[in-house]
Amino acid sequence: MGDDEKKETGEKSERSTEEHEETYKSEGEPLSRQVSESSVYATDIDEEDDVGSKIQLGPQCTLKEHLEKDKDDESLRRWKEQLLGSVDVTNVAEILDPEVKITSLSIVSPDRDDIILPIPEDGNLKGLWFTLKEGSHYRLKFTFEVSNNIVSGLKYTNTVWKTGVKVDSSKEMLGTFSPQAEPYTHEMPEETTPSGLFARGTYSARSKFLDDDNKCYLEINYTFDIRKEWA
Repeated sequence: MGDDEKKETGEKSERSTEEHEETYKSEGEPLSRQVSESSVYATDIDEEDDVGSKIQLGPQCTLKEHLEKDKDDESLRRWKEQLLGSVDVTNVAEILDPEVKITSLSIVSPDRDDIILPIPEDGNLKGLWFTLKEGSHYRLKFTFEVSNNIVSGLKYTNTVWKTGVKVDSSKEMLGTFSPQAEPYTHEMPEETTPSGLFARGTYSARSKFLDDDNKCYLEINYTFDIRKEWA
């Protein structure tokens, strides 16, 4: 008698679990499709890296020290020479901290001429920075200079809010760069602006350029519009 009751109870529990999973699946699928179809919905990417998960890097070295380390390792020596390129190490100051300067920012779209974005000195823009046409394809393009030392793990982060609610967050790893006289140029992956009545409007955003040590070289707080047509 006791075994039969336990068996019946177990079967009911299994049926309840299956019904719950089926209900969750049927209710969850439309939401997940909706999120993937439009960037106006919130993502789960955090704006900042978790401090607890940050990789503990070794002590910084000057360029000369970088070349001296592991100099007996042929493969490492060639990799360092390739990374440094034509840098004249003898004329580089022995400074530990790298310096990265963002020299230009622009929005590239096949639908129109490039939009050149002014870079504010204090990182805070007054008024609208730019306007995007709904449903348009675009890329962010920027140039930057590296001096003093190798910058490791340079990355770009961008977080967007609408009416105070975070609707998008992204992070792009750019790479490791050595000092050089010529500026570097980088184009972000192509994106598509959302479209529709609820997508149009004014957004606020924050963009940052950081390295592996979370040193921020540029932070820009700005607003932009998504409209039916380009401004």
